[in-house]
Amino acid sequence: MSTRPFGLIANDHKPGARELTGNLYQEFARHGRTIILEGKTASLIGITSDATARDLGEQCDLVVVLGGDGTILRILHEFGPRFCPLFGINIGSLGFLTSAGSADWMEAAKCLINGSYRVSERTLLQVELWREDSLVSAGLALNDAVVSRGEISRLINIEVRIDGATLSDYNADGLIVATSTGSTAYSLSAGGPVLTPNSGVFVVTPICPHVLTMRPVIVGNDAMIEITPGRDETDVFLTLDGQNATQIKANERIRISKALQRLPLAMLPDTSFFEVLRQKLKWSGSAV
Repeated sequence: MSTRPFGLIANDHKPGARELTGNLYQEFARHGRTIILEGKTASLIGITSDATARDLGEQCDLVVVLGGDGTILRILHEFGPRFCPLFGINIGSLGFLTSAGSADWMEAAKCLINGSYRVSERTLLQVELWREDSLVSAGLALNDAVVSRGEISRLINIEVRIDGATLSDYNADGLIVATSTGSTAYSLSAGGPVLTPNSGVFVVTPICPHVLTMRPVIVGNDAMIEITPGRDETDVFLTLDGQNATQIKANERIRISKALQRLPLAMLPDTSFFEVLRQKLKWSGSAV
């Protein structure tokens, strides 16, 4: 078994974060497991730490995240180049990226201490912003890359090409490119399909398209997706996983492909995607 420490990061704005942090810290210590707390998390239980999420990603064998899906996405974007497995314990309702609820923290701790968890390798998007032949910026996304309008309520024009071939010129509120993991997030709300995490595909979902026949398109995750706002569009933004938005300037285009890195999500051994799907979407089946 690895001797590297566990990391612990909590969303300190969540009710119950203090109690759950203390319980987990004591339980790991009781079993002799070293744990590093992120700075704000440590302050919840009266401990001093200057460790950042990036530090935990580099130093730990696994990072336990207390919060929800949004907290996991935020931590991912604070990590450096090294991704260690993330294990999410949801404070609130069950999430798609978290593996256990706060009431099950003891079972989760036992699983982590014993090393009986499993790891689900999740595909990431490599998202690049280009101006002519120059790379302007690059980032990763676990759920989705979203191209959308600014605050003014109007349609924007977006050209989408797949492996060099034109898919369509969209007139819409925006466009979502989602991984299989992200298919249950914004893309689902915009009418996209639910994809299992190991599907090996991306989904391109228009947001409120002007032409009603335009529907989400599923493409293999080995595809190169290129998005170019219309020439006269000046109020277009790119957002990765709902984090900070970047304004797309004239003559810039977005290239999206499968990243070389993957995010290892640690899960309880008996976690079923379909069970989580039923609970989260409240699919109870037919009453007939």
